Amino acid sequence: MTPGFFTTIEILGTFSFAVAGAFAAMENRLDPFGVLILAFATAIGGGTIRDILIGDLPVVWLQSNLTFWVILIGALITLFFGTYLKKFDRMLFYFDAMGLGLFSVIGIQKGMLNGFGPGICVMLGTITGCFGGVLRDVLLNNVPLLFRKEIYALASIIGGVFFLLLLKWGLDTKVATITAIIIVFVTRMVAVRLKLSLPLFYLKKPG
Repeated sequence: MTPGFFTTIEILGTFSFAVAGAFAAMENRLDPFGVLILAFATAIGGGTIRDILIGDLPVVWLQSNLTFWVILIGALITLFFGTYLKKFDRMLFYFDAMGLGLFSVIGIQKGMLNGFGPGICVMLGTITGCFGGVLRDVLLNNVPLLFRKEIYALASIIGGVFFLLLLKWGLDTKVATITAIIIVFVTRMVAVRLKLSLPLFYLKKPG
């Protein structure tokens, strides 16, 4: 993947998650400082955990001022113009789904650059895509979406597997990247629209 294309994907992913985090903070009526904190936590949480796990230090967002400004701009845009958007839930969902797809591919690419095998790369993509949202939900005192029955991490895994398969089949990297992002986004959309979920393997509490 060319550096310019990789940077574009990273910027889009960072912006999407920053907006998703800011929307979540506004839904919970946090003050402006809380909105900024949630935007930063959501945007950098997954990448930070990924970089620590693979020993790529300092973590990526400490190496460039660009990440800081992208998150700040995304948070401020949401803060000042979010009140004009009536359907917070839908907007939060769209930006979160887009960020999930973008960051999943970023994590896989990072794993490939470090020479890890396919399984580890998909795992790193899932961590990158999901754990910013986990940190956001924990800070909001919610059960993280990743640990509920909704298809979330599975969407990241499906997109990651397709990304690696498309590369193996000789598809252009940019095309494979865009296709994988669309697969993750559409998987989330379809799962929510059709109310698809993973099976539960525990007994329900007696009524």
